[in-house]
Amino acid sequence: MTIPALSSQPPIYARGPVGVDTTRPSIARVYDYSLGGKDNYDVDRAAYMHIEHVAPRYDAVARANRRWLHRVIRHLAGTAGIDQFLDIGAGMPTTLNTHQVAQYENRHARVVYVDNDPLCAVHGSALLVQNENTRYIRGDLLEPGTLLENQEVTSHLDTNRPIGLLVCGLLHHLDDGLDPAAVVRDYTTRLPAGSYLATTNFWDPADEYPELHTLATKLERAFTTSGLGPARFRTRAQQLEYFDGLHLIEPGLTQLDDWWPPGPPTRPRRPAQRLILGGVGYKQPPPPPQIHAH
Repeated sequence: MTIPALSSQPPIYARGPVGVDTTRPSIARVYDYSLGGKDNYDVDRAAYMHIEHVAPRYDAVARANRRWLHRVIRHLAGTAGIDQFLDIGAGMPTTLNTHQVAQYENRHARVVYVDNDPLCAVHGSALLVQNENTRYIRGDLLEPGTLLENQEVTSHLDTNRPIGLLVCGLLHHLDDGLDPAAVVRDYTTRLPAGSYLATTNFWDPADEYPELHTLATKLERAFTTSGLGPARFRTRAQQLEYFDGLHLIEPGLTQLDDWWPPGPPTRPRRPAQRLILGGVGYKQPPPPPQIHAH
């Protein structure tokens, strides 16, 4: 396939939803394509090829992100006993979605998916029409008061009880000017005690693997010039800020395939696969009041 010409558009902070516009690539549709889905167009496949020109077989990143998400949900819905989830930036429905994994562990688990792209919301709502414990709504991570105060969310989830907040593959599409750590903090301060936050973000490993820093820089540019908008590869220290005030559960902030892998690797890890980190934080209940003897 011919690699399309580079875009001359200036950088932007956060890209608006594309919806049904087939003249502009959509992050959700490109992600769908990388997972082998069918809800994408030529413009999305061209954008993906821009990225794959820099990092061959870039679909390995999307698949690793998906596997990681499944392991996290199984842990939260099973061992941790979380029975309600808010999945922000959920994208296009694909195989084995959040509600399917959570409801396998607990058939009463409730899930609200949110995406700001109307096409994702339409596809998601159509898929979930017969699942009474699941909703797909149109909303934005950046909306005032956070989505934890969105009436469509609060009508389905009890925000006074622990929630599994999933923000996977989304924060790296916020430019630094939006202060994504502060955005996340707005959510975690509103989450009830006992809740969990799960995030993934592209990683700039300059301090740990200088040889991969160049690839991270090239991929940042590839996302922007493909028309997909910003994709910020952040350092480990920057990503740890997402978990301020939370207890980062073991094994910590790791490359995705190192977070409680199901077994030994079946194939060598591709360089781009190493350029994304994931972690899960727990909001601990406040300590009980001390009783002083008189």
